Amino acid sequence: MPLPPAQLIGRGTTSGGYLLKLSEAFGLLSLKAPRFPDILHRCKTIEDVRKAARRRVPQPVFDYVDGGADDEVSLRENERSFSDYRFRPVVLNDVSEPDLTSDILGTSAAMPIGLAPTGYTKMVHPQGEAAVGRAAARAGTPYVLSTMSSTSIEDLRRVLPGSDLWFQLYVWKDRGVTRELVSRAWESGYRVIEVSVDTAVSGYRVRDVRNGLTIPPQVNWGSAMQIAVKPRYWTTMLRHPKMTFANFDPNRSIEQDRTSDGFTIENITTQFDPSLTWDQLSEIRDLWPGSLAIKGPIGPEDARRALHYGVDAVHLSNHGGRQLDRTVAPVDLIKPVREATADNALEIFVDSGVRHGADVATALALGAQAAFIGRPYLYGLAVAQERGVDHVLQLLCQQLTRTMQLLGVRNVSELRERGSELLMSSKGIA
Repeated sequence: MPLPPAQLIGRGTTSGGYLLKLSEAFGLLSLKAPRFPDILHRCKTIEDVRKAARRRVPQPVFDYVDGGADDEVSLRENERSFSDYRFRPVVLNDVSEPDLTSDILGTSAAMPIGLAPTGYTKMVHPQGEAAVGRAAARAGTPYVLSTMSSTSIEDLRRVLPGSDLWFQLYVWKDRGVTRELVSRAWESGYRVIEVSVDTAVSGYRVRDVRNGLTIPPQVNWGSAMQIAVKPRYWTTMLRHPKMTFANFDPNRSIEQDRTSDGFTIENITTQFDPSLTWDQLSEIRDLWPGSLAIKGPIGPEDARRALHYGVDAVHLSNHGGRQLDRTVAPVDLIKPVREATADNALEIFVDSGVRHGADVATALALGAQAAFIGRPYLYGLAVAQERGVDHVLQLLCQQLTRTMQLLGVRNVSELRERGSELLMSSKGIA
């Protein structure tokens, strides 16, 4: 009977046998000093980045990024709806050199992934929109600056003189503010405006209400307790200038609605125009010389109507589940909108629930031109600032590349053209 390992050690070898000397046993051990890998090295998925972000920022800030409206049904369904689709690969195609290059509204992008607008980005980290924009520029993909950004239209362009910048527009009750924003974006070299059409009133974001979140965040008794558990966040914030509304003066319209501690999401959005109609969209079309998109939960009929108003693209979105809860997941709108506008050059973008490169592949197979992300890059910003955003984009790019190769397609155009062959829903062919 062979001896157990403990008895083998120290007995020496016999006639060229298998027993180990004690010195040989120690030689097998690797007693290198322990290494503590960079946090991003441990983030292999977007969910890993999300969990790391949760550990980095105070709970109210994380909830602002992570939360949705009311019961957060749409928030959950957005992701689940992507996973309802199933791939049906084709085989024996040469996929040794996959090409992710995409044409997005007449400009070449390195991949069909854009960065959607998010407000108050400096609340996540003081590097804010500049860090996000630089990462997008390195990745060769568009970044959409929000009206509610914490970096101004002009300042972001100064930081990124040659990058592909878009501007997301909320239409204000004060039409002078709206006209100024449109003019400033064009003069600063932004090439696309996206008009948000899903904010007649603010969604009821329960987490923010419970946390008493204000813009900018205040150091009150609740947040003072958070300083003890998130000192890195607060010391970083205190070393930088106070976050402001960079694109407008809030006191011009909102002062009468502010709380004693700052502005809430609700009293800011009361300044958006709930009377916005197609006629006002036509006015924006007349003002804006560049490409025009509308952003929201847009169905086939509204997409067809948009064409008559000179719209170049629809950005299918339910605001990441932050406005009307229980809204249909935007991924499920792609196919009907594509079919309704098949004879036209209308481009389709989608966001809300994109968490993996396979989600991007699904969107393209259904007929979208590109998929956009919001929360994922904010998670990355929270974890490792600009490098964190780079990491998120690299993850998605690698996942999309691998998905395309395993699907048997060589490029983005082929994925879109052969989408009906490659994709099935849980109920049958997509």
